[in-house]
Amino acid sequence: MSDSQRILDLTLDERTVVRRNPDIEQERRVAIYDLLQQNHFSPRGAPHGPYRLRLGIEPAGLAFDVRSESDLPLSRIVLALSLFRHIMRDYFIVCDSYYESIKSAPQSRIEAIDMGRRAMHTEAAELLVEKLKDRVELDLDTARRLFTLMCVLHRRA
Repeated sequence: MSDSQRILDLTLDERTVVRRNPDIEQERRVAIYDLLQQNHFSPRGAPHGPYRLRLGIEPAGLAFDVRSESDLPLSRIVLALSLFRHIMRDYFIVCDSYYESIKSAPQSRIEAIDMGRRAMHTEAAELLVEKLKDRVELDLDTARRLFTLMCVLHRRA
């Protein structure tokens, strides 16, 4: 990972979120921590980073507010959420099944659901990389964590 082509700081615009359940809150914390530990994020046409990123949901879609290390605005990217609605809906269903299964299901059932959940997560991350490729270069792990945060912002408890 280039030291300059990365996200240095990430905040979520949570104005639309009233409350979240503990599982979703934990996913948010882990995704942000993991993302800040290691990521590759390189907005096309922007000066070298590192970058500060603010993610938020707005009527037009998911907004990426990209800023310099000193917090100067660099670019704003809005990605239509309609591209992800189907996979997000299915992902939420699988996640709900996973959280229910860990309470009492046999280990084999939990593992099967978790494999499906991970496969969906990867599929969504690949779609995110594809849809952003003309505007931002990012690796799959960064896209996976950004997809998690998209879901956190989109999902209400």
